[in-house]
Amino acid sequence: MSVKHPIIAVTGSSGAGTTTVMKSFTHIFRREHINAQIVEGDAFHRYDRNGMRAAMQERERDGVPNFSHFGPEANLLEELETLFTRYGENGGGQLRHYVHDAAEAQLYKQDGGTFTPWQDVASNTDLMFYEGLHGAAVTGKVDIARHADLLIGVVPIINLEWIQKLHRDQTMRGYTHEAVVDTILRRMPDYVNYICPQFSRTHVNFQRVPTVDTSNPFTAREIPQPDESFVVIRFARPKGIDFQYLLTMLHDSFMSRPNVIVVPGGKMGLAMQLIFTPMILQLIDRRSRA
Repeated sequence: MSVKHPIIAVTGSSGAGTTTVMKSFTHIFRREHINAQIVEGDAFHRYDRNGMRAAMQERERDGVPNFSHFGPEANLLEELETLFTRYGENGGGQLRHYVHDAAEAQLYKQDGGTFTPWQDVASNTDLMFYEGLHGAAVTGKVDIARHADLLIGVVPIINLEWIQKLHRDQTMRGYTHEAVVDTILRRMPDYVNYICPQFSRTHVNFQRVPTVDTSNPFTAREIPQPDESFVVIRFARPKGIDFQYLLTMLHDSFMSRPNVIVVPGGKMGLAMQLIFTPMILQLIDRRSRA
């Protein structure tokens, strides 16, 4: 944690909706004139797209069927912690970008599924904002969670997460249904051991819960819409949270526990604006006074 160089980390598994959350934060940064260094978790994968395929085949030949992006072996977690450490100390560090698709390939003038060269963090940023799989990761070698000033988890219930991944990978990436299911099964041990534990370390969790039947996510034809769901928001440290204000501003919301507020799914973006704007401004104020 750092007063002069604060770090915000949003963590969630593939298909959880962390990218949508990043858009909400981008709006806050723009409105409040905050110069944020964006860090994408995908940039800290160990292998590019072709390299990951080769590594998976090699592991399978060695009798390791559960090698995945969720686990530490497929990621540069020590390099990620080094970035968090250096940024917290002096606002520095190195990062890169993972080229996801054809549009980005044209923008960066290199093939999709590859990494851009490492480069220095932009100078004179107000804070660093990480979005990816391992913002609160702790293993025998790294403790990334301890460096973040604000940790946020994005955790739809597992059936909804699978539905979102199935639809995204089939529609946007052209994968077969069988291939996506195989990926889900292969990732499960790493999901249990490395992704889930992070949500016990986060300061705020957002969990979307659909109000429609998702009992068999593998046959679902549509992703439940925000208006067909609630969002359960859990605060690890509720002291200082003005729940009465949130209940007033978020119509049809209610408290389910002393540290949990439940809001209609369509209000998730507004809830983030109301909750995180004062938290971010407090970090910036502390930075200015320091």
